[in-house]
Amino acid sequence: MSIRTNILIRVYLAFGLVMLFAVAVVVQLYRVQVIQGKKWRAMSASLSTQYQTVEAARGNIFAVDMSLLATSVPEYELHMDMLAAGINDEKVFDEKVDSLAMKMSQMFGDRSEKEYSRMLRDARKDSSRYELIRRKVTYQQLKQIRKFPIFNMGKYKGGLIIVEQNQRVLPFRTLAARTIGYKNENVKNAVGLEGAYASYINGESGKRLMQRIAGGTWMPVNNGEEEIAPKEGADIISTIDVNYQDVAQDALKKQLIKNQADHGCVVLMEVATGEIRAIANFTRTKNGDYEEKLNYAISAAADPGSTFKLATYMTAFDQHKIDTNTLVDVDGGKYKIPKGPTITDAELGNGVMTAKRAFEESSNVAAAKFIYNHYNNNPKEFTDKLYSYHLNEKLGLQIPGEANPVVKNPKSRSWNKYYTLPEMAYGYEMEITPLQMLAFYNSVANNGTMIAPILVKEIRRLGNTVEQFQARVINPKVCSDATLGKMRSMLEGVVTEGTGKNVIKNSLYTVAGKTGTAQIANGSSGYGVKKTYQASFCGYFPANHPKYSMIVVINHPTQGDYLAAKVAGPVFREIADRVFSSDMDMNQAAPAHFVGNTNMPQIKKGNLNALKQVYTKLGVKPLYASNNAANTGVDTSNGIAFEEVKYKSGVVPSVTGMGLSDALYVMGNAGYKVTVRGSGVVINQSVTGGSTIPKGSKITIELQ
Repeated sequence: MSIRTNILIRVYLAFGLVMLFAVAVVVQLYRVQVIQGKKWRAMSASLSTQYQTVEAARGNIFAVDMSLLATSVPEYELHMDMLAAGINDEKVFDEKVDSLAMKMSQMFGDRSEKEYSRMLRDARKDSSRYELIRRKVTYQQLKQIRKFPIFNMGKYKGGLIIVEQNQRVLPFRTLAARTIGYKNENVKNAVGLEGAYASYINGESGKRLMQRIAGGTWMPVNNGEEEIAPKEGADIISTIDVNYQDVAQDALKKQLIKNQADHGCVVLMEVATGEIRAIANFTRTKNGDYEEKLNYAISAAADPGSTFKLATYMTAFDQHKIDTNTLVDVDGGKYKIPKGPTITDAELGNGVMTAKRAFEESSNVAAAKFIYNHYNNNPKEFTDKLYSYHLNEKLGLQIPGEANPVVKNPKSRSWNKYYTLPEMAYGYEMEITPLQMLAFYNSVANNGTMIAPILVKEIRRLGNTVEQFQARVINPKVCSDATLGKMRSMLEGVVTEGTGKNVIKNSLYTVAGKTGTAQIANGSSGYGVKKTYQASFCGYFPANHPKYSMIVVINHPTQGDYLAAKVAGPVFREIADRVFSSDMDMNQAAPAHFVGNTNMPQIKKGNLNALKQVYTKLGVKPLYASNNAANTGVDTSNGIAFEEVKYKSGVVPSVTGMGLSDALYVMGNAGYKVTVRGSGVVINQSVTGGSTIPKGSKITIELQ
């Protein structure tokens, strides 16, 4: 054999071996991926582990009196490992599975005993490591389930896998629901306090090691426990008063139903602090009911109508154009501006009247004439003054969604030299939200200082204050004291002598405010033939010592009257009456007196100063006073034994037997973070009273 032939044979042999190896590789790849693919994918899945995020319990949102407006309640999802150590023996499983099925059926009632038994046995046959047993299990149910057959064998032997989740709950259901808001992953579409303060409320997420088993299901490696525990979010203390909020919602809804209106809103604010005590918004649904869908108080910018006359007259007074006794002829209630609009009053037939009387009777003609005659040659002088009130700027609220106000000036593209100025005089050719208008009225009640309303007072973490909020001053003095006195007198006159006297006037306390009936444009069709009205009343009370300011706006009433005094007025009156009757600082009526051996009301531990204030107003004496009087033979009253609640630093108080609000008050004052489970009266606390643990520690209270 020649050398050449020998070399060729070796080359061909080597080439053949390489080709054979390549074919073998392709065949094996096909075998692994196609023929045995399912097997290897299942094995891969069973060996895959990863850390998954565990959402933290979100912080609570409280009312101003520490009533819970929103809280996170633990909710559990139950799974079962059918190959757990305690039930590896088939005999043990068979002996107890039917008892477990019976207990589950009795508790939930969603399946029969046989159906539960079949489900568990089928899962056993399939060797399921993470069989779903039940979703949405409460803490009370979980306590009982742990005692069921098989599950009572222990954490690992019984195979029960518990996955804790947090369910957001509003204890007062729809009360201030839109203002409270909800969590939204899209920060740009944040809603209410939940959205605005999400960075505080959300807390810090934890980590849980999860294993992917056959079928692509992820199960926790350590029976539901987290490797990195989540940190609870901070608590928000709002300015909302649950009692006033309830009153506001009830009064608004009743009037909306009566007038079959499209929507409406109410805002009640404390004058000196700018704290919003109630904010209600309702929209008529397709079925004729009313629900909170949009926060009209902050987002609905529209022509305010005659409530804007406060700014009109304040400007004219402050720039010395007119005075309260300046006379004006309203031409019977109908007047044509030269080359401009025809102005019409709601009440026809009036002639010459003073500026004060024109304001009280809400004459559109008078307002338009005053402004047109004094500012037509220099409209910028008028609009600059309006801008000094900051009516053209947002309030900078603590929650998102505030609409941009629109107050025109001569440089605006839509300014009409014949129409815009006289129309602005009585609240048209502009867009202002109800809350922006309320803030302006509140400045009159607040001695001329205009402040931005607030909805959040404080942020707390583990009982410690993180941040506190106070109202921001927008304008320290909107007008001179002389003008302020005139405007206050005229606003009171609206209620005592003008458009509000038949509905809003009350003999027990004084009210100052202004009605406003505005025709609203219907989109592209404008004001059109089919007229749509907005009725509003904005004011404050008591007028002599203002404590609360309020605005009521009702849009498109379709039944009954549409005038503001008759539509918005009753809502203002009802809320003001209820607030006045419940506010002890305003209501100085004679207290009730107990005589003889009248049984005294029961008391529990709580805010002692508040308790004493209540009993003082009711005429109930403390026990020591009653005893001293009894020694003289004068007083036979039982009296009340006041017991001061004292807190020792680091010592846990006992709250067993208390209601939720009292328990939260006591624990909070003692410096502890509280987690609530259940509802009703406190029956158990995770750390017994008298125990010594550091402030800021977490204590769970159980209610039933």
